[in-house]
Amino acid sequence: MFPSSLAGRADIAELETLSFKEILAALPRTVLETAIVRGGFPELHANPVIDGMAFYNSYLATYLERDVRSLANVGSLRDFERFLRACALRSANLLNKAVLARDIGIAHSTANHWLSTLEASGQIRLLEPWFSNRTKSIVKSPKLYLADTGLLCALLNIRSEEALRKAPGAGAIWETFVFAQLRDRERSGGRTGSLFFWRDRTREVDFVVDSGGRLELFEAKWTELPDVGDTVNLDFVRNVVGKSKVAAGAVVCRTPNRFPLANGFRALPVTELR
Repeated sequence: MFPSSLAGRADIAELETLSFKEILAALPRTVLETAIVRGGFPELHANPVIDGMAFYNSYLATYLERDVRSLANVGSLRDFERFLRACALRSANLLNKAVLARDIGIAHSTANHWLSTLEASGQIRLLEPWFSNRTKSIVKSPKLYLADTGLLCALLNIRSEEALRKAPGAGAIWETFVFAQLRDRERSGGRTGSLFFWRDRTREVDFVVDSGGRLELFEAKWTELPDVGDTVNLDFVRNVVGKSKVAAGAVVCRTPNRFPLANGFRALPVTELR
C-alpha cells in the first residue's frame, strides 16, 4: 500500500498568544496597559496572582534549553539570548541584519540563521513593505517585531503598567501591540498576506492593509489625544497612492472612544480594529 497523502485534506492553523479582543471577551475589565505588560499567554490572565516577570524568565529559560537546541545548532545559548534581547530593543524598527550581527559579535550568516529560528518558533514577526508601480524609492527591508508584548516588556525589564507609561520605548511597544491586534484581525477574517507598512526615505505609515487593491492606512500612536499632526504621513501616502485606492485611514491610539481628525481620518481605539 502507498502511504496516504493529506494534501488538500489538512489545514494548518497558526496559533499566537491571545489578542486583546480575546482577553476582553473573558475578562471585560482588563486594563489596556495591563494587557500589554502581561502579554497574551492565557495562564497569566486565568491566574492573575502569577508574577509576570517570573513567568517570562521561566519561559525564556525553557525556550532556550528546549526549543532552540532542537530547532538550531546554536553553539552559545548565552549569545542567542543576547541576540533575542537585541531584537527586543529593535521591535517596531527596520531590520538591519548587519548592525544586529555586529552588535552581538556574530557573523552575518549566523544572524540570518538565528532570525529564521526566532521566526519559525513564533518569537518574532517580520513585516514587509508595501509598494506599487506608482511609488518610488520604497525601502525593501522588513520591519522587525516581537510577537508578544508580554515577552517584549520582560526583555526590556518593564515590570508594571506605571513603568510602561514612563518607558522611553513606549511608542515602539504600542506599535508592536497594535501590529499583533491587526494580525489577529486579518487572520480572523481569513486574509493572509494583506498586512504591510509603507516607507520612503523621509516618511512612514506604520501599517497598510491591502484588500484586493483597496487600502486601509494605520498609524500607531501611544497618545490618548492625537491631533492633525499625527495624520500628516497618512495624508501624504494617500496622495501618493491615489485617494481612490484608500478606503480608510486612522490613528490607532489609547483613546477610549473614536473621534474624527482632519482630512477624513479618525482617532481609533485599538478595541475597534475590526
